[in-house]
Amino acid sequence: MDMGPNTVTNLHYPKNYSAYHRTLASLVPALLISLASIYTPALAQSQLLESVKQNPARAKALCGQFQGFNAQGISATSPTAVGQIARQENLSAMDSEVLITYVIGLYCPDVR
Repeated sequence: MDMGPNTVTNLHYPKNYSAYHRTLASLVPALLISLASIYTPALAQSQLLESVKQNPARAKALCGQFQGFNAQGISATSPTAVGQIARQENLSAMDSEVLITYVIGLYCPDVR
């Protein structure tokens, strides 16, 4: 009994396979954009931290600023300090907070 050349395909895939395939294919660009948006901030933060790691003088200068904040009774991780470093370094608040935490952890653990 010969059922034709598409018998296996017809048995394994529903009749609306092409609609399913088109829908899935249309979602791929959105998925790639979503993955890129997740990866890009991580990459940017990694480059930011690497720039401080490669330039210890910059990190020490930031430590001096953080110690100045502390001398004024301001925590280096306070919104005030984060905002000032963000403006000074042209960073987002989140990147500024990451930078501050990284620099304190590696270069100036006495800063609060």
